[in-house]
Formats: sequence, C-alpha cells, structure tokens
Amino acid sequence: MEEQVVLISEKDEVLGLMDKMQAHENGILHRAFSVFLFNDKGEILLQKRAAEKYHSPNQWTNAVCSHPRVDETYMEGAQRRLKEELGIEAELTPKFHFIYKADVGGNLWEHELDHVFTGHYNGDFTLNSYEVSEIRFITMEALDEEMKSNPEHFTEWFKIILGEYKDRL
Repeated sequence: MEEQVVLISEKDEVLGLMDKMQAHENGILHRAFSVFLFNDKGEILLQKRAAEKYHSPNQWTNAVCSHPRVDETYMEGAQRRLKEELGIEAELTPKFHFIYKADVGGNLWEHELDHVFTGHYNGDFTLNSYEVSEIRFITMEALDEEMKSNPEHFTEWFKIILGEYKDRL
C-alpha cells in the first residue's frame, strides 16, 4: 500500500488521508517536517537524495524531510525518519512552522505545513541507500555560494525552507 499523508486545513485541522503520490500530483496541503542537523563546527548536514527517488533524485537537501503518519506527532515523525534514513538518534528542538507550495517537477507539487526542527550530531551514520546516496557537512557560507552557482543541485523545498530558516533564526 502506498504511504499516506495527513491532509489538513491551513490551521492544521485534519481533513483526511490521501496516498502520498496523489497529494503531490494534486498539490493538496498536508503535514510535513524538516530537520536541520549541525555538527560542533556549526556546519549543516546535507543529504543527497537517492537516484531511485520518484521526484528530486540526486539532489541535495537538508538532513531529513518527510511526513508524519496519522498516529504521530511532527516530532515523532522527525525522530523516526532520522533513524530510517540516516541510522541515527539526535535530540531535536522545534523552531517554527510555515506553509509553502513548490513545483518539484514531473507535474508534482509539495504543498505542506512544514514543522522545522534543529539538532546537533557528530557521530557515525548508517545511510539507507533507498533514501540517501551520500551526506556531507558544509558551512553556511559555502552552501550559499554553491546554491547561487548551482541551484539545480538542490531540492526546491530546501531552497524555500533554508530561506525561512535564515529569516526566522
């Protein structure tokens, strides 16, 4: 069975469930979360999405972005995906949430109420190769330069969320 997302109103009131692909094809508002991880040097962790991903393959993005299940809080979903994608546990702090809509190509849309979390991590990773092809830490300054010179290397939602992160923190 296809993974489902939680459809919501702009006030985060649950309206129902829908297959993830159908929600992305129709640009319907749903719950999501994004995790920004930093190391002790203050560098941000980037993950490169696996080549097999149905949208935005081989693009760099933040540590984890996904959707909470119907029976999960945003925090529980974020913790679950850290384990599933990166093989780690990290203490997370909620920072802010906002609604955005982004064309991710292939007639697919991300239209999400996104809860953004931050955390610190310096240990080893066990990558899930179905989700992540590689990871790296980078300074914000180097990331800004790379995003300016090669914006096509990054997911559309990461560009939006990073901008919100910088504006709000």
